[in-house]
Amino acid sequence: MLHSGQVPQRYPAGRGGNPFATVANPVLAQRVAPPLHALAEDPVPAEVAWQLVHDELMLDGNARLNLATFVTTWMEPQARLLMAECVDKNMIDKDEYPQTAEFEQRCVNILADLWHAPDPAEVVGCSTTGSSEAGMLAGMALKRRWAARQPVGSPRRPNLVMGINVQVCWEKFCNYWEVEPRLVPMAGDRLHLSAAEAAARCDENTIGVVAVLGSTFDGSYEPVAEIAAALDRVQERHGWDIPVHVDGASGGMVAPFLDPDLVWDFQLPRVASINTSGHKYGLVYPGVGWVLWRHRTALPEDLIFTVNYLGGNMPTFALNFSRPGAEVVAQYYTFFRLGRGGFRAVQQAARDVATYLAGQMAAMGPFRLISRGDQLPVFAFTTTDQVSAFNVFDVSRRLRERGWQVPAYTFPAERTDLAALRIVVRNGFTHDLADLLLTDLARLLPELHAQPGPLRSAPGATGFHH
Repeated sequence: MLHSGQVPQRYPAGRGGNPFATVANPVLAQRVAPPLHALAEDPVPAEVAWQLVHDELMLDGNARLNLATFVTTWMEPQARLLMAECVDKNMIDKDEYPQTAEFEQRCVNILADLWHAPDPAEVVGCSTTGSSEAGMLAGMALKRRWAARQPVGSPRRPNLVMGINVQVCWEKFCNYWEVEPRLVPMAGDRLHLSAAEAAARCDENTIGVVAVLGSTFDGSYEPVAEIAAALDRVQERHGWDIPVHVDGASGGMVAPFLDPDLVWDFQLPRVASINTSGHKYGLVYPGVGWVLWRHRTALPEDLIFTVNYLGGNMPTFALNFSRPGAEVVAQYYTFFRLGRGGFRAVQQAARDVATYLAGQMAAMGPFRLISRGDQLPVFAFTTTDQVSAFNVFDVSRRLRERGWQVPAYTFPAERTDLAALRIVVRNGFTHDLADLLLTDLARLLPELHAQPGPLRSAPGATGFHH
């Protein structure tokens, strides 16, 4: 988030307070105020600083009740301990922390196997700060491969085909790297990219097609195999060899365990690269992502920098340089801890809760399901046509009074008429919590039905960014 600067405000020298509100130095605690716009002249005791910062953080929402985010909000104590032990490790410092670098390599190997790389020895990949960076690295590789085929000085502008439901990082990539975004709008009940629509928007300047394995709008998988087959036909007709990048930010760590027969990954020769978020259904705290290329030829050599740093030469491909190693360690711990069986059990539990919740929501009467939580453990729902006293934004607002964060949003271009609520079920959200949510919603419905009409509309509603 970008923040604007503000003119510093000075607090009066003395501020009243309760001397029993702080465990240490109560006389000082009556006078101290957290800095808002400028550093204070003098330090304060650690206990006082901790207490005041801790108190302000009580205003944040409860992460376990946040049903808006895909990001992991619970890990085992042992994982948290490992992260605390590695909090000072810089991931770029591979000579200083060779075992952390080894864990990163092992994670790449594990993902290559999980995503059916045809020749694991030829796969290249790396950790990132999240799927946004991973997507941009993959996009850069697609653009550079396209540029290598163009004559010197060519005025042609590259384009990238994707559904309008893609995460905002792809629009950022097109903006920052001067690529034309060819966004396929939604139409009717088609809420994500289809094979026919993707193929129809390709031409000789298309650097790739982004297929999303798990739309953030409704949790549905885009038909990656059908898109790849359609691009095979495009190549047969026109000679355009257009690669597919799979944005598996969430689905890349769900489908391998719950949908093993679904063909979406490197089993498809047209899939050049895949990204996922370790901090989503990779079950690790933020922020870590991963991006892999099926073969080293898919990642142009001129994008890789060899850096002489702290006594060693290291190949690096990243937008950032220094970044924490703790999340990579936590990812390796999670792979080691769970194995295939453990991941399958965790993701199945999340899907079971999601489909249970979706079914119970549908049975309440006022709601219509848009998706059922049977792909990603995520579902979207809206009010039925018969409901006139309230809308989804009223439901979101009232649930927040009980601590539940359930986002309400309108769908993008061509379906802005559709407003929905979305629930993301993650590891740690149990059947018991699901029942508590249903109980709170059932208690609120009579009050919502008693309203003279909707009290909140889309422009003032909570933004949708996940």
